Amino acid sequence: MNRQNSPLGVGGKVLVTGGTGFIGAYIIKALVEKGYPVRAIRRSSKLPFFISPEILNKVEWVISDVLDVISLNEAMDGIDAVIHSAALVSFVKSERRQMYNTNVDGTANIVNLALENGIKKLVHISSISALGRTFAGEHVTEEKKWTTSKLNSHYGISKYKAEMEVWRGMAEGLDAVIINPSTVLGFGNWHDSSCAIFKNMYKGFPWYTTGVNGFVDVEDVAKLAVLLMESDITEERFIINHENWEFKKLFDLLADGFGQKHPSWHATPFLSSIAWRIEKLKSVLKGAKPLLTKETTLIALSKTYWENDKILRAIPGFSFTSLEHCIIKACKNYVDAVNNMQLKP
Repeated sequence: MNRQNSPLGVGGKVLVTGGTGFIGAYIIKALVEKGYPVRAIRRSSKLPFFISPEILNKVEWVISDVLDVISLNEAMDGIDAVIHSAALVSFVKSERRQMYNTNVDGTANIVNLALENGIKKLVHISSISALGRTFAGEHVTEEKKWTTSKLNSHYGISKYKAEMEVWRGMAEGLDAVIINPSTVLGFGNWHDSSCAIFKNMYKGFPWYTTGVNGFVDVEDVAKLAVLLMESDITEERFIINHENWEFKKLFDLLADGFGQKHPSWHATPFLSSIAWRIEKLKSVLKGAKPLLTKETTLIALSKTYWENDKILRAIPGFSFTSLEHCIIKACKNYVDAVNNMQLKP
């Protein structure tokens, strides 16, 4: 996309929420590399170690929060487009209330202020979880309707409700687009979000399932978010997924990347129910988050195939990064980060 033809114009300024998060940080990188002036929201002074300081130093950082309407309104002053990536990803019961507040109420604040401030384009980073999952091997497109199911995590429910706020904003005149990334892979803070998969395998996680899910490189998600921001596409949603793999295949490749043994314990539904309960007990004794929860176990056992035809038609010429390349690169970066004491194992 030529910026000259973008609805934002050549000098358009972009606000990124969740700028220190996994996806948000890579969106900032993609924007800066394209020459956009970027303002980004952070909740603390800590910046993401996994993005080059040369990139981060070009960003206008503001201390704010999606639940703080006053500071959020100030952050939108002079902004042309907003990429809303702030969200709490959690499958732990103790964080559930905070997750709903951040993901649903925070998105409602973004939508309301975008309308009040005349924002030209909103890109909302949602999740495939907002579309729902299946055990039966269903092939899912953007047309899938939300249905109540025990497979839906509270994170997925919160993202579904957040999307409803964005659709409301569109009905009220806001130009917006929703993207639904599948499980996002790459180098980040492995104590948060989907990056925890890498930490678990670094430690030699022994379990595997034959469930199927979609996976995508974080840099591809960021690039597509920017391309959709630049486009005149509105009132649409797009699944951002590269390939659908069995978790066993993913875990084996991660184990290879870290020089670990392949997981050898097949987590059947019965064994999985035991495993997450054991992990829950261990987490209580250690005062740490469990490696498995009931919700993540259900996801790992489910089989859902996510289609990507729509985004490839909308952004002709775009091609996804090889997941094998993404995993090899990320594993090396994680090992280096541990050796450099940027990350704790």
